[in-house]
Amino acid sequence: MSTREDLILQTLEPATHDLGGFKVYRTLPHRERTMVGPFLFFDQMGPAHLPAGDGVDVRPHPHIGLSTVTYLFEGAFQHRDSLGTDVRITPGAVNLMTAGAGIVHSERSPADVRADGPRLDGIQTWLALPDGQEDRAAAFEHVAVGDMPIVETRGATARIIMGKLWGASSPVTAYAETIYADIQLAPGGSAPIDDSTDERAIYLASGDATLDGLTLEPQRLYVLRPGTAATLHSQRGARAMLAGGAAFATPRHVWWNFVHSSRDAIREAKRAWKAGEFGAVPGDAEERIPLPEVPKTVSYP
Repeated sequence: MSTREDLILQTLEPATHDLGGFKVYRTLPHRERTMVGPFLFFDQMGPAHLPAGDGVDVRPHPHIGLSTVTYLFEGAFQHRDSLGTDVRITPGAVNLMTAGAGIVHSERSPADVRADGPRLDGIQTWLALPDGQEDRAAAFEHVAVGDMPIVETRGATARIIMGKLWGASSPVTAYAETIYADIQLAPGGSAPIDDSTDERAIYLASGDATLDGLTLEPQRLYVLRPGTAATLHSQRGARAMLAGGAAFATPRHVWWNFVHSSRDAIREAKRAWKAGEFGAVPGDAEERIPLPEVPKTVSYP
């Protein structure tokens, strides 16, 4: 059996935020680490069942310098943005929003799921854009669940969300070298975790799992030691996310919803949002989240 020191470089405990009816578990950014490959924000939303008539209402808010990936296990969101996108996000589909020089979006529970009380469970991540692409044009990309590659092996089913893994390639755009997969383990199932890129992390979303015999705890992000290979296994069934990619040579700064290698670019985005200079969201332009005095998302010195 491998020792924890052999396999695991860091274990990132989540910061937990109660958003009224459901919890969010945030493991990136973290005081001990800002990024794993391009990933610099990692949230699990839920699992939750909101009261009848209730719903999630994330009012319009801005982003720069990143791309977001919304990936649901259960539930639905209606995504609208300043490009005019209006799309329903459903489980297993991949929704990549590229902020680049700037975008505004909202996420709300669709009207038809509010009567019975929406269910919500999923992962939202932010990925830094590479040097030279941080200020690219904003874009939105939706890839349906049926278009995502599936790899099956030894009682495990893996959906390749981004990048190339286990001989399969995702059609989702990756601006930097990225690996991202949703691994579902049946009872007794296992999956190989190869030394496939510079930086990798395993996140146990639900169930029980071990990595080469080492017990993993839910809602922790386990950053793997470079150059190691291991086997993910579950006795009773589990769902885990594998995330990572090439290491970034240039640090990224995070303040609220703004990401950039330049602090000046973040200061300008703060000024522009406060001044109302970002674009509006068609169909959802009556509200917006104001610039916070103290943001919950921030990189650490």
